[in-house]
Amino acid sequence: MEKKKYNSALLSLFLFLIIAPFLTACSELAVNKKTESDMTDGLVIDIEENSAYLSGVLDSNLVEELSHLIKQNPNVTDLVLVDIPGSVDQHATMEGARLIRRLGLNTHIAQTGYVLSGGVDLFLGGVERTIGAGAGVGVHAWSDGSRIKAANVNVADSIHAVYVNFYLEMGVPERFYWFSLDAAPADRVYFLSPEETYDYQLATQ
Repeated sequence: MEKKKYNSALLSLFLFLIIAPFLTACSELAVNKKTESDMTDGLVIDIEENSAYLSGVLDSNLVEELSHLIKQNPNVTDLVLVDIPGSVDQHATMEGARLIRRLGLNTHIAQTGYVLSGGVDLFLGGVERTIGAGAGVGVHAWSDGSRIKAANVNVADSIHAVYVNFYLEMGVPERFYWFSLDAAPADRVYFLSPEETYDYQLATQ
């Protein structure tokens, strides 16, 4: 059963519009320093039976937090992403997704919840990936939060291969990466339709 505290889709979008300027999910692989605003948006984890409910911005502590979560709660088999507006450390996000995959965990986007940008990458770590009714899956072109943006990087640059290889590792076709770059600029978000989430193999069920 979905938790009663789930935000409505409207509230989720409102919150995203407030904090979006501070997010640098899908950033270059260097660990980015957080702004003062980011410091108030850390990851919150709630445990209910065999599910862990995650909300908040993903940061450099992600792998440590996930490792601690499973160590303290070995019965957890499913990670439910309630509202993940992005990441301030893309390297940690990718490593978090890889850890989820190695641990054999499943991921689920909560009903009327959302994952944006780096949150989508974390979701892809799940062995089985499901999306609740009314949930939002948002993508955009990456940026390092300053002058470096995907739009300004040559298509032959090796940074693209890092992302492409990650998606292939997660079982997602390369075309999803190029789609996300064209879907919206770094300061906007494109929400995928249910058909698109299955076409790009983001959901497994």
